[in-house]
Amino acid sequence: MPEPHHRPRLAVALDAPGVPPRHDAAHYTALARLAEHGTLDFVTLGDRFGGPGPDALAVLARIAPDTERIGLVPTVTTTHTEPFHVSTAVATLDWVSRGRAGWTVEVSTTEAEAALVGRPQLLGFARTGRDPRPAASPAEVWSEAGEVADVAGRLWDSWEDDAEIRDRATGRFVDRAKLHHVDFTGRAFSVRGPSIVPRPPQGRPVTVVDVTGETDGPDGGPSPSTGDLPRGGSRERGRSRDLGEGARREVAAARADVALVRAEDPQTAGAARADLLARARAHGRALGGPLVLASLPVELESSGDAAGLADLLGDWFAQGVADGFHLRLADPVRDLPRFVEGTVPLLRERGLLRRSYEGTTLREHLGLPRPASIYALAREAAR
Repeated sequence: MPEPHHRPRLAVALDAPGVPPRHDAAHYTALARLAEHGTLDFVTLGDRFGGPGPDALAVLARIAPDTERIGLVPTVTTTHTEPFHVSTAVATLDWVSRGRAGWTVEVSTTEAEAALVGRPQLLGFARTGRDPRPAASPAEVWSEAGEVADVAGRLWDSWEDDAEIRDRATGRFVDRAKLHHVDFTGRAFSVRGPSIVPRPPQGRPVTVVDVTGETDGPDGGPSPSTGDLPRGGSRERGRSRDLGEGARREVAAARADVALVRAEDPQTAGAARADLLARARAHGRALGGPLVLASLPVELESSGDAAGLADLLGDWFAQGVADGFHLRLADPVRDLPRFVEGTVPLLRERGLLRRSYEGTTLREHLGLPRPASIYALAREAAR
C-alpha cells in the first residue's frame, strides 16, 4: 500500500558534474546503501551519449541485489534508443530490484552524439556526415520523448498481471488472451508489441522528468554563456532553450510521476510546481499530476551546513512549494555521509523523514498507487 504522506519525499544523486565518474560497482553500491540507511526514497544516476562513465541503467541493475528498499532511478536517453528496448530494460530493472525501479527521461540534441551511434540522418544531417544540417530542436526531440514514455507505459501494460499461467499439464506458459498488441504509431517510430518482459512488479516503473535539465549545450552540458555566442545567437539559443524547457514541462505534465525542478529559491520552485500542475490538469490529470521535487545543489562542508540544510528543507516544505527534494551533492563521497549523519536525524526529529521503510516498492515509498493495465481495464469494460 502507498505510504501516507505528511512529509517531503527525498532523493539524492549519486553523481556530480564536477566529479569524474567511477567505473567500480562497489562505489555506487556503498553510496546507495548509505542513502538506504538514511531511508531516502530513491537515488538517481545521470547518463548521456558522448559522456564518460558507465551506463547508468546497467550500474543500478548491478547494485540492485545489494540493496533492499532504496529506489533506483537511472537516466535513459530516448533519442537514439529503440522505445521497445527502453521499455524492456526499465522493466527488467524493476524485476531485478523487486519493484524499486524508475527512469529519468532524457534526450540528445547534438550532431556529435547522433554520429556516435551511427545515425546522423535522424537529426537531419547528410547521410555522408559531410555538410550537416542543424540538429533537431529540443522541442522536437522532447515531443518524441513524450511518445517514448507513452509507448513504454503501454508495453508495460501489454501483459496483464495474471497473464502468466505456467500450466505444466497443458504446456501453456501464458494466457494469450491477456497479452495485447499496443499498435502504437508515433511521428518517428511505430511499435506493435506486446512486450517480451512480463508486467513489472510496480505495474509501471516510476517515470521522472527533469524539467529544467541542462542538456541543450553543444556537448550535452549547459548552454554556453551569452558572451560565447555570435551576434544574434543569444536570442536564438535563448528561444530554443525556452522552447525546450516548455517541451520538457509538457512531457512531465502528461507522462511523469515525478518532476524535478532545479531551483535555488522557494519562489522559483513554487512557480514551477504551479505551472506543472496547471499543465497536468490541461492534460486531464486533475488528481494525478506529477509529484514536484525541488532539485537543489548541496555542498556540506561542516556539521553546521548539515543542520542548516534541515532547516531549509523544512522551511520550503512548510511553504508548500514542493512535494519533496532531490539533492545534487557537490561531492557525493564527502557530502552524503554528512547528510545521513547530520541532516537525517534532525529531519526525523521534526517528523519530516521516516525512521524505517513501510513499503517495499518505489511507488509505495512515494505514495503512488500501482496502476492497472489499460488493456485489462478495457477488456473488463467490454464484458
